[in-house]
Amino acid sequence: NFLLKMSDREKRPLDDEESSSDEDDYGPKPVAAAGQSTDTEQMRKSKRRKVEYEKLYLSQLPSAGMYEKSYMHRDCITHTLVAPTKEFIITASKDGRVKFWKKNPGGIYFVKNYKAHMQAVTSLSLSLDEQRLCSTSLDHGVKFYDVAGFDMINMIKVPYVPNQSVWISKVGDARNLVAVSDKDKPTINIYHDESENVEPLAVVSIHGAPVTCMAYYQVNHCVISGDGNGMIEYWSCDNYEMPVKSVKFKYKMDTDLFELCKKKAKPTCISIAKKGSMFVVSSTDAIVRVFKFNTGKLKRAYDESVSKLEERFQQGETFGLDAIDFGRRVAMEREYLAAMPDVPPSNAIFDESGNFILLPTLLGIKVINVVTNKTVRVLGRVESSERFVAISLYQGTPKKDHQMHRALGGSNTSTIADRKKDDAEGSDPTIICAAYNKERFFLFTKREPLGEEGAAEGRDVFNEKPTQTAGAGRAQIKKVLPREATIHTSYGDIVIKLFTDECPRTVENFTGHAQSGYYDNVIFHRVIKDFMIQTGDPLGDGTGGESIWGGEFEDEINRNLRHDRPYTLSMANAGPNTNGSQFFITTQPTPWLDGKHTVFGRVIKGEDTVKKIEAVATDDMDRPTKPINILNIKAALKK
Repeated sequence: NFLLKMSDREKRPLDDEESSSDEDDYGPKPVAAAGQSTDTEQMRKSKRRKVEYEKLYLSQLPSAGMYEKSYMHRDCITHTLVAPTKEFIITASKDGRVKFWKKNPGGIYFVKNYKAHMQAVTSLSLSLDEQRLCSTSLDHGVKFYDVAGFDMINMIKVPYVPNQSVWISKVGDARNLVAVSDKDKPTINIYHDESENVEPLAVVSIHGAPVTCMAYYQVNHCVISGDGNGMIEYWSCDNYEMPVKSVKFKYKMDTDLFELCKKKAKPTCISIAKKGSMFVVSSTDAIVRVFKFNTGKLKRAYDESVSKLEERFQQGETFGLDAIDFGRRVAMEREYLAAMPDVPPSNAIFDESGNFILLPTLLGIKVINVVTNKTVRVLGRVESSERFVAISLYQGTPKKDHQMHRALGGSNTSTIADRKKDDAEGSDPTIICAAYNKERFFLFTKREPLGEEGAAEGRDVFNEKPTQTAGAGRAQIKKVLPREATIHTSYGDIVIKLFTDECPRTVENFTGHAQSGYYDNVIFHRVIKDFMIQTGDPLGDGTGGESIWGGEFEDEINRNLRHDRPYTLSMANAGPNTNGSQFFITTQPTPWLDGKHTVFGRVIKGEDTVKKIEAVATDDMDRPTKPINILNIKAALKK
């Protein structure tokens, strides 16, 4: 069905906040008896947990609803990592490549690309002092890098498939040690980063199944690890045994560390709060659990499973989404879960304060206050075509490295005034994340994406060069495709400027149909006052139409082209990548459609004709009571 279905909720802008997780710790409040004092309510309010300086902490986190920029690898991204004090970002992909990027005021820039492995990268880990990086791969390789010099310093080939890695040395230790787990056995092997000996210095055998995630806890110099049976273990980096002096429980049965095992869920990622009192575990059952380290007790649990979200949606909690959008997100989520463990994890992480966790879900990236138990922010909710995963967080005030900038070919004309300006720009919190089955990684900041229509570069940066064939094909399309079209209707003419450069496939489809006569005598089958007029279906009922290639074709959504004004020409669809022949023209700003429909033109003449069509009488199905026809559409090459 190619109807552009819009619920009443859709016809207003999305809310900025969503409280999905939810309720706070208190249960249903009893109704006060007649004449009863409200002192009890005041006492309850005073007992509610609060985070002092919450607004200040939130100001140090990204807040934009859309990602600002994205950059490419040549294959799907598997890992993202941030070295906050060194201001480096490291990304890895399925083709074995590891890329170094440098954070600077207002963004990042590329530094170095390694073809590090012959197969997919399985882990990427950073030492506590941010001096060393380790990457492991399905090709049995374990490689070590000097982060500040972005240089590879050592490599070994182990006789097993390495799965996860974590550095286990304190800052200032004489040796940098790294723990590497076996993908097929329940062992963890300890190596020195400067040794070429493939024999491990020690083997940790605390688990009963292959280890799926590890995290280093610097406060007590130990590791928290999880395995395929759902077991979570603590072990000391000194003797590789339980750190009994660091915990307040004597027996593991007194803790909640068996919780995942009971639910038959496997941990996929562990993240520890900077102060070390809590850690968060992401798992295959899509329930995110926050534990207290010293007691092993469960503090919070956030159920982001498909079944739970579907249940809430059916109960009327729409999350700011219409049924079609929610349905396609659920379908993508099921596809993502079915592909595990061969896809990047949906990992939860703490911010610097330890009061908030950032959690990628099918609804977007949630920012949850674990003290008050409230979702305070959702980022990327409008990015309906992306399922964000593998997130990392930069919180700081980046300074421009002028020496490196010049070494990489930048201008040598910076002045003292320029440097002072860079230093004055303030903190630039940034979420770096991958997306399921995508060759890009994305940056969420405090800034919404910028750019004007027709700008040479949008927010999706093409830092990987296209092949000569693809480049020639794209250049040819730009030369021959029309840039303007006139829709001759029974109510008058509508002249359209086409965004040929930004949406070549969509424009080719539209003008191809126009030139073949496909749109001749087609009616406007759906008209909604203060919203839009829709046409392009040869059947005339909203259920028909196909592309010039037969069937459907992909979206060409460009964030510089938005539904931010009336008279926007956009493709109707029934979900992602389901474009055919139907299109619509808006009569009001409709920002809730951004990210869902391809904007490929604007009305530049004939606005009165659009308003005249919008004003006609319609039936209960929004169908004009008297037919309004497209006589024909004429396309022109003029700019």
